[in-house]
Amino acid sequence: MMKKRVLFIAGFADSLINFRGPLLIACKESGLDVHVAAPGLTQSNSIIDRLESIGCVAHNLPLSRTGINPVIDLITFMNIMKVIHRIRPTHVLGYTIKPVIYGCLAARLLNVPNRFALITGLGYVFTEKGRQDNTVRSFVKYVVKWLYTLSLKSLGTIFFQNPDDAALFRQLGILSAESRDVIVNGSGVDLNHYNRAPVRYEPIHFLLISRLLGNKGVREYAQAARRIKAIYPEVVFSLGGWIDSSPDAIDKIELEGWVEGGFIDYLGQLSDVREALKQCSVFVLPSYREGTPRSVLEAMAMGRPIITTDAPGCRETVREGENGYLVAVRSVDSLVNAMETFIKNPGRVATMGQRSWEIATDKYDVDKVNELMLVEMGI
Repeated sequence: MMKKRVLFIAGFADSLINFRGPLLIACKESGLDVHVAAPGLTQSNSIIDRLESIGCVAHNLPLSRTGINPVIDLITFMNIMKVIHRIRPTHVLGYTIKPVIYGCLAARLLNVPNRFALITGLGYVFTEKGRQDNTVRSFVKYVVKWLYTLSLKSLGTIFFQNPDDAALFRQLGILSAESRDVIVNGSGVDLNHYNRAPVRYEPIHFLLISRLLGNKGVREYAQAARRIKAIYPEVVFSLGGWIDSSPDAIDKIELEGWVEGGFIDYLGQLSDVREALKQCSVFVLPSYREGTPRSVLEAMAMGRPIITTDAPGCRETVREGENGYLVAVRSVDSLVNAMETFIKNPGRVATMGQRSWEIATDKYDVDKVNELMLVEMGI
């Protein structure tokens, strides 16, 4: 009998360790040969070393994450075909848009018997509004919808990280009546790695860690920081993350203006977020839409209360008034009001942080999330 061999196809090399590491280990412990493919692996020996240390075989995959250029995307598709043909996996799982679309389609054409997709978020294309021209945006959305429909046909299971995304895919006709979808609690969080830390609230210190994109609510966070600092100059606002290549990215000049204005402390891209989380009082993510935000789960596991939006993927992480507050999408006023609640009532940092940790332990333990995925994948 042929030994099971699984291939994970990712859009970010570091996500294989940071987001999927425990799942890769679980596959190895189940006796599978584990292969991973992602762009940028040849540029990071440290990631390859870490993947190999847990028994994975890494394959560099030339892939442009953003944009829809038919020539470039055809090359991406052919590169994925080559990797699958060479490995001959029994199971393929793709996550993030292009690995899902082109990975699942290639796996079907090459007759991989077990094919799965993990929808970790819908990206700027599916947000309500954007900075791109409406005609361009509508065209891109149409193309992405068509490609999703084509690639998700006849999959074993499509994993979603929140019920709203699954409902939207059915509403748009991307999933057929026969499609099987399963909701998982995000990517989960490693409770042994993200240990609960003592709370800090003198002064109150807010923190946002994300890719620096408009649809992550970074601009709203900066505007709220400017307004709060004018009244409470001692309050600290930190921002961690990197400038992305997405059309929705915050540019360097805009970011420098916030820092020079004295209301944002920019931490840069963080290879390990735990120290920043230890230093903060409250974690903030005013995103427009998420799968399930991993950054929020990490903050919860370390005992931090949460301010996030009443938006798909975000709202599932907060029990209003218990472990944080939900604010309106794109509303600086709503964000400021939630922040002021902690400033005026610093004792809530500890009580709500404790509740965050309890929810993370009960609902988002990575071992529980992975167990469900492995069962659904027949591993």
